[in-house]
Amino acid sequence: MSLVEISRRLSVDVDRLTFGPPVTHVCNPLRYARGLHEQYLSRYGRGLKHVVFLGMNPGPWGMAQTGVPFGEVAAVRDWMGLSGAVDQPRQPHPKRPVRGLDCPRSEVSGRRLWSWVNDRFGSAESFFSRAFVINHCPLVFMEASGRNFTPNKLPADERAPLMAACDDALRATVDELKPRWVVGIGAYAEKRARLALGQRDIRIGRVLHPSPASPAANRGWAPQATANLDALGVFND
Repeated sequence: MSLVEISRRLSVDVDRLTFGPPVTHVCNPLRYARGLHEQYLSRYGRGLKHVVFLGMNPGPWGMAQTGVPFGEVAAVRDWMGLSGAVDQPRQPHPKRPVRGLDCPRSEVSGRRLWSWVNDRFGSAESFFSRAFVINHCPLVFMEASGRNFTPNKLPADERAPLMAACDDALRATVDELKPRWVVGIGAYAEKRARLALGQRDIRIGRVLHPSPASPAANRGWAPQATANLDALGVFND
């Protein structure tokens, strides 16, 4: 199954789910940002990969705008060279407008991640020849205030079917890309990888999440990420 087919199946599966308070708005960029998302999959998800980096779910100024994991606008437009319009979510939040590549906000996590990738690998083509970046969950959850709500905080009866669909998509993606490594970007993603892929012959590790909410990440995320990967030996084989 191709990455585009996996994405479209996951989009349908998660669109069937419902979520209650405090979540008031749920956005699915696999649907409304499908054009950019599938450009990313088709251009950079070709072939086998040595490592797949796994995030948690979209941020409001990253993948929620561009359809690309950690999709800070400048990185997607200028470094990856992707282009195109983005539609509106079915349930847009008035405090978190979706403007696609015209979004004036910069997602800090995405800017840190892709700047580090550029510094280490030099070009998108060089990085993606060996690696790929995905999110475990494709949905953006927001409260009435516009505050981001992460999927790990959902009640169990809402979280279980969502995790089942996302775990299935992760396994299908790993079957397609056949990486030696899956590296969680943050502890939550590592945990999901171990739960979904624990029976597979695959190495699983973790790097520090680049979120500005992390005091550790704010003390220089890039050298810590490099040290995490070097300690694991991800790019040593």
